[in-house]
Amino acid sequence: MSIIQQIKKILPPSKRTISIFPLNAVLFPGGILPLKVFEQRYMDMAKQCLKDNDVFGICLIKEGQEAGAPAIPESIGCTARITDWDMEQLGVLQLRTMGESRFRILDSNANNKGLITANVEMISAEDDIELPAEFKSCAELVRKVVEGVGETSFAKPYRFESATWVGYKLSEFLPLKIAAKQKLMELSDPIARLQILAHFLKQQGLTT
Repeated sequence: MSIIQQIKKILPPSKRTISIFPLNAVLFPGGILPLKVFEQRYMDMAKQCLKDNDVFGICLIKEGQEAGAPAIPESIGCTARITDWDMEQLGVLQLRTMGESRFRILDSNANNKGLITANVEMISAEDDIELPAEFKSCAELVRKVVEGVGETSFAKPYRFESATWVGYKLSEFLPLKIAAKQKLMELSDPIARLQILAHFLKQQGLTT
């Protein structure tokens, strides 16, 4: 058993240790994110996750770049599980990942390869409530997009009656600034998230 696995067993269930992949992207629970991995640190991370059937953390970059020196990640991110992988080109690993749970970084450090490992506190899933009637137009927009794109970008089950699910899907595909997507992911109030999104849609003339 590796040291990391031993630490995971010692930490309380709400806290654990995971590898962090800082990106110029925001992953939401239930969201699909394809990744092209070519740096050795992330190749090693992906191989270990596949071996242990484990997750890693995706965080929006706060400072720095995706490649090169370790970037400084935002403190709140989402765990990602690898659901499929391929290596059509030698040295380039194609991953299909799915978001699972949000977390908050408590402390972190980078190893000599530049891979960030963090002790994190898992954030409880928000209370999922039935979509209020005033946001039905939001659900219909998501339905149209899902029907047009399908399972390539949206994993089943489709939950058009869920305030959380509809809010997450809108946050994923709408052309919002990346910082706004981060704030929407950090929210734990599905109605507050939908109110922000509905206002944006109205401004863009996408709903009445």
